[in-house]
Amino acid sequence: MPVDKTSLSEQDICTQFITPAIQQAGWDFTTQVRQEFSFTAGQIIVKGKTVRRGKPKRADYLLYYRPNLPIAVVEAKDNSHSVGAGMQQALGYAAEDALALPFVFSSNGNAFLFHDKTASGGPQETELPLGQFPSPEELWDRYCQWKGLKTGSREVVTHEFYSDGSSKSPRYYQLNAINRTVEAIARGQDRVLLVMATGTGKTYTAFQIIWRLWKSGVKKRILFLADRNILVDQTRVNDFKPFGNAMTKITNRKADKSYEIYLALYQAITGNEDDKKVFREFSPDFFDLIVIDECHRGSASEDSQWREILEYFGGAAQIGMTATPKETEYVSNINYFGEPIYTYSLKQGIQDGFLAPYRVVRIDFDKDLVGWRPEEGKTDRYGHVIEDRVYNQKDFDRTLVLDQRTIAVARKVTEFLKGTDRYDKTIVFCEDIDHAERMRQALVNENADLVDENRKYIMRITGDNAEGKAELDNFIDPENRYPVIVTTSKLLTTGVDAQTCKLVVLDRRIKSMTEFKQIIGRGTRIKEDYGKYYFTIMDFKKATELFADPDFDGPPICVYQPKPEEPPVPPEDEMDNAPEGETESGEMDEEGEILVGDPEPPGIGLPGGGGDGKPKKYYVGDVQVSVAAERVQYFDPTSGKLITESLKDYTRTRVSQEFASLDEFTQRWTSAAKKLTIIEELEEQGVLFEALAEEVGKDLDPFDLICHVAFDQPPLTRRERADNVRKQNYFTQYGEQARAVLDALLDKYADEGVENLEDITVLKVDPFSQVGTPLEIIQTFGGKDKYLEAVRYLQSRLYDAAG
Repeated sequence: MPVDKTSLSEQDICTQFITPAIQQAGWDFTTQVRQEFSFTAGQIIVKGKTVRRGKPKRADYLLYYRPNLPIAVVEAKDNSHSVGAGMQQALGYAAEDALALPFVFSSNGNAFLFHDKTASGGPQETELPLGQFPSPEELWDRYCQWKGLKTGSREVVTHEFYSDGSSKSPRYYQLNAINRTVEAIARGQDRVLLVMATGTGKTYTAFQIIWRLWKSGVKKRILFLADRNILVDQTRVNDFKPFGNAMTKITNRKADKSYEIYLALYQAITGNEDDKKVFREFSPDFFDLIVIDECHRGSASEDSQWREILEYFGGAAQIGMTATPKETEYVSNINYFGEPIYTYSLKQGIQDGFLAPYRVVRIDFDKDLVGWRPEEGKTDRYGHVIEDRVYNQKDFDRTLVLDQRTIAVARKVTEFLKGTDRYDKTIVFCEDIDHAERMRQALVNENADLVDENRKYIMRITGDNAEGKAELDNFIDPENRYPVIVTTSKLLTTGVDAQTCKLVVLDRRIKSMTEFKQIIGRGTRIKEDYGKYYFTIMDFKKATELFADPDFDGPPICVYQPKPEEPPVPPEDEMDNAPEGETESGEMDEEGEILVGDPEPPGIGLPGGGGDGKPKKYYVGDVQVSVAAERVQYFDPTSGKLITESLKDYTRTRVSQEFASLDEFTQRWTSAAKKLTIIEELEEQGVLFEALAEEVGKDLDPFDLICHVAFDQPPLTRRERADNVRKQNYFTQYGEQARAVLDALLDKYADEGVENLEDITVLKVDPFSQVGTPLEIIQTFGGKDKYLEAVRYLQSRLYDAAG
C-alpha cells in the first residue's frame, strides 16, 4: 500500500523521501552533506545578570561539492505543506548576508522546488521530481560557469582548508571570505579587500587563504605585513603556527631568502634612508602574494612609506584586511584595493551570536554641557595665567585639565565595577599619554584597597612606557588576573585581542569613524568559559553619538579624490585621531610605536608651548565638577543600532510588530502552554524585559509589562496577582502538602516571576526541598501529569485574576 505522507512528521519525510533522493543523485552523506546544520551560534540575549542564546539558524541539509565549498541548501517541510513552503526560509539562509549559496531547494516529500541563482534568461524556479535531484557535478559545473572559473583555476578553488583533526573549522562567514578571495586570485585578480568586524577572526581567515593558495602551488612566496609588533608575534605563534619551518619573521634588518612564508613589521623593513629599506634586498618579483593586516592604517595613504613597499612588490597579488576601511577625501583603501570582495559587519556578528552585544552608560558632567570660564587673572597650579575664554568639552584634557573632572570619571568607573565585578578587565581610553597617566593616578586613589593587594591592578599602557607595555600580554591573557584596569590613549585601539574585556571607558573625543569602530571592537569578543558574553561602554565625551551615524555599520563608500599638487590639510579630527604610533610623517620605531609627537609631561611651560608663551595645557585643581545626566542605552538586536528612544516607546513599537491588538496578545498568552516561549520570542525581537521593569519601577511580570507599556492597561504587580489567587480559595481541592507546595509556588512567582512555575526543577530548592524530594512532591498530586495540570490551572487563575 502507498504510504500516507500526510500522516508523517517532517523527520519521517526527510528519512523516507528527501534523503534517498539526494543520495540517489550521487551525493555522499559522509563528506558532502550536513543535516540539521546550525551555521550561526544564536544571538546572545542579556536578561539582567543572566544570558541565554536565541535560536541559531539551522539548515535541514547543506550540500558541499568539497568540504570547503558549500554549494546548496535544502529546506524540508512535512507533507501538510506545499512543495515550495520552505523556499523563502531557504532563500534567507542562502542570501548574500548569510551562506551566500547559488542553489536553493524546498521539498515536502512529493518533489523539489529548485531555485537557481545562476540561471540567466530562463526561469529561476522549477519543480523537479524526486528522482531528478541534480548531481554534485551538475551543480558544480553551473557554479563554475557562474563564477567564471576556468579548468585550471578550478583545482585551486577546490583545494581544502587546513585542518589538524580538531573540531575547529572556518565559520560560514570565514568560509565565504576565504572562498571569494581564493576564487578572485584564481581568476587573476591582483587586488582584494576583505572587511570583517573586529573579533571575527581576520587572521585565521588570512591563514586559511594563504594555506590554500600556497598548498595548491599558485603562490609560492608570501609576505604578511602588519604595523604592530604584537600583531606579528600573535599571528606567528597562534594562527600561522602550522606553517612551521617554512615561516620566518623579518628581524634585525636582515633579508633571509630561504623561506616561503614571511611575516614582517612595516617599520622593520623600511626607513627614511635607502640603506635601511630592507624590503629592497628582495627583488620586486620575489613575493607573489602579500597580505596586509589592518590595511586601514598607513598603507591607505598613497604617499606613505608603507605604500612604497606595496608598490615595490606591485606584481604580487595583494589582499588588504580590515574591520574599518579608511575612506576620506585624502586616504582610500577602496581606491587602491577596489570594492570589498566580502563584508561581515558588527551587526551581523552580534545577530549571529559570534560577537558580544553591548550596552552604553552615558554620563555627562555639568562643565562638559555648559563649559567653564576662568575669572580674570586666574592662574593654574603651575602659575600660568589662564587665557580668558569659555572652555568646553573639546578643550578638556587637551588644552585645559580640570583635576576634579578626572577624579569624577575615576569615581564613576569604580562605582560601576563595584556594582558588577571589580576584576572585570577594563580599558580606559584617554585623550593623550598625559591624560592616561593622570587617570591612572585617580583610579589608584579610588581603588587603593585592591592596589595594595597588587600594584598591577591598574596600569598605564602607552607607547612611551616600557613597564606598561610589558604588561600588555598579561592584560589580554584571560588566565592572568592582573592588570585589571588599564589606561591608554591610542596604543590599544587596534589589533589587541582582549578577549575578556567587559568594560570600555571612553573619556576621549572621537570623531573618526575608523577609530571608533576599532575601539568598540576591543569589547566584542566572546569568551564563554570566562563568563564574557556582553560588554559595557561607559561614555563621558559623547563619543557614542557615532552609533547614530549611518556609516557606523554601513558599507564603505569611496569618497577619495586624486591628490592636487598642494594637498589640503586634513580636518583637525582626522589628525587628532591618528593611531598612536602614527604621526603626520608616519615615523615609528621597530615596535610600531611613536618616535615623535607624543604629548609632553605636565608642568611644561614655554619649552612645551607653541612659541607664543602659552603652555600646552592649563592644570586647574579647584573647580568642582558634578554629574548632570546619566542614562543607559541598549543594543537593538533587530536593527543593529543603539536604542536612543525611551524603552517604553521602543517596546511599544516592537510589540505592535508582533501583536496587532491587546486581545491578540492576551489570547496568545493565555493559550500558550508555556509563557516562557512568548517571552523568549519577544526577547529575540528586542524587548528588554529587565531594563523595562527597572524603568517602570514596579515588580511586574512580562505579561503586565506588555499590557501596561504597549497597550496602556493598568498593571498588577506579581504580588497583587498572587494575592488575588489566594482570595479565591481554590487550593481547598488539594491535600495539605499539595496546598503548601502551591502556596510556595505563588510566593516564588511573586518574588521572581512566571519562569519558576514552568520549571519543574524549582522543586529542588527551598522551600520545596523542606517538603520532600521532587518525586515525593509530585506524588502528592497523584503523579507528574496531575502536578503539571495543577500548575497550568494555577497559571490560568493568575491571569484570569487580572481584574
